Amino acid sequence: REPPQASVSNGGDEDGGRELVELKVIWNKNKYDVKFCLDSTGAELKQKIHSLTGLPPAMQKVMFKGLLPEDKTLREIKVTNGAKIMVVGSTINDVLAVNTPKEAAQQEVKAEENKKEPLCRQKQHRKVLDKGKPDDVMPSVKGVQERLPTVPLSGMYNKSGGKVRLTFKLEQDQLWIGTKERTEKLPMGSIKNVVSEPIEGHEDYHMMAFQLGPTEASYYWVYWVPTQYVDAIKDTVLGKWQYF
Repeated sequence: REPPQASVSNGGDEDGGRELVELKVIWNKNKYDVKFCLDSTGAELKQKIHSLTGLPPAMQKVMFKGLLPEDKTLREIKVTNGAKIMVVGSTINDVLAVNTPKEAAQQEVKAEENKKEPLCRQKQHRKVLDKGKPDDVMPSVKGVQERLPTVPLSGMYNKSGGKVRLTFKLEQDQLWIGTKERTEKLPMGSIKNVVSEPIEGHEDYHMMAFQLGPTEASYYWVYWVPTQYVDAIKDTVLGKWQYF
């Protein structure tokens, strides 16, 4: 390989015969003034950036007139004094911080739920539950999980205290919510979530809500669901139902 040609220092400092160039490294709204050897490679500059920012070289995207090649020297790619080097990338801690809010949010929601009084004591639900258990409620089996029955689940109340029945049309992937007035035919995929809670004093029955829109205001409440079917209902509606 030919020896590097002598060059004028561009006004940079000489350090033991090595020509330095002044750079502005910009990362994450931070600016660093750096003097670096012109005959160092892009890979070596990444190591320098690591020492400044804590950002591992493998997680750096370094830009100077395009992506900085790791195997070429700064001289070869014509870096001059005052050049701006843009760095994109996140530290391990940043990545973890981005990944954890979801878990943290879920924990906060659970904590909030724990602080709240049980659903069945809330006023909107009390007015239905205080009517007592419907005369034609389906029998419950405590401590057992059963598959959905082949007949509709009936003998339950909705939040206005009217009778409601649930029919699971698996071949059409629909849940039919039927009242005396009408039957709503809902695609399973349109139901965002299913929540349930045992009814105090009647733990073998649950109150259950189907989330039909983006917020809690869209919950369709059903009361006196036999406990043995609760898991099967959730699995079926949320897409975990299997054909065997």
